[in-house]
Amino acid sequence: MKLHADLSQRVVVESETLDWVDSPMIGVQRRMLERDGEEVARATSIVRYAPNSHFSAHTHGGGEEFLVLDGIFSDEYGDYPAGTYIRNPVGSTHTPFSKDGCTILVKLWQMHPDDQQRVAIATKEMPWANGLVKGLQVMPLHSYATENVALVKWDAGTYFQPHLHLGGEEIFVVDGIFEDEFGTYPKGTWLRNPCGSRHTPFSESGCLIYVKVGHLS
Repeated sequence: MKLHADLSQRVVVESETLDWVDSPMIGVQRRMLERDGEEVARATSIVRYAPNSHFSAHTHGGGEEFLVLDGIFSDEYGDYPAGTYIRNPVGSTHTPFSKDGCTILVKLWQMHPDDQQRVAIATKEMPWANGLVKGLQVMPLHSYATENVALVKWDAGTYFQPHLHLGGEEIFVVDGIFEDEFGTYPKGTWLRNPCGSRHTPFSESGCLIYVKVGHLS
């Protein structure tokens, strides 16, 4: 299956308009944002676990990165409430489940094999740092080689300067409305801006976004 698999193309997907698609496990459904492959694939998805659902034990041959959007995600290593950011490196194994149900943003097979740091950050308990412009706050989550991942919080009426993404950029709007000169992106929107893209982002009403840059080259 190929869905938005050409990394040289700009993509905008309002995930909350998509239908839920059943996964191989009962009670686990997906909204697919990008995919290159079949059940084992380079993929970005919104995954929803019904209460008391689980996924069988599996190994992440290409690594796994996820952000818990709501509810509590669990595996044998712990419980991860909304706002938790996790990176399970290449070769890691776990058995995920959710007692009360949850929704997560998941990225699979997009991790460098030498990036072996497991990351688990309860972002709601972490401090924010001032951004490059007034009204912008940043929470760095991970960095490896040219890849950088962060949460970015925009106060209402915040504007950023025009800038170039040599290594590409991905954004997921966790809350609020993110904007640039090309459009308006409500909560749940996923954007992929390819290498060499340029834009001037802002938010009139405020927003919280997950951002990954420098990883598409």
